[in-house]
Amino acid sequence: MEIKNKAVAGTLESSDIYVLVEPNESGIELQLESIVMNQFGEEIEKTVREVLSEFNVLNIKIQLKDRGAVECAIRARVETALKRAEGVI
Repeated sequence: MEIKNKAVAGTLESSDIYVLVEPNESGIELQLESIVMNQFGEEIEKTVREVLSEFNVLNIKIQLKDRGAVECAIRARVETALKRAEGVI
């Protein structure tokens, strides 16, 4: 998948995650802020990288602001942002 545009998904509400994606020419650049960073930061990053791999995304800048989202919400928000950035939805 090629990231063509800047796109967002999610909110900054409690139990959600805000995802901003944009094109990048030099690999995957991931920036994560989370209220549960110490407990779940590695798991959140692992989940995001799994979704990027599933969609075959090689070049992307992705910023995440987590407010305690569960894994299925993280996956859904990242997928939505990717599809919006590609122009699918």
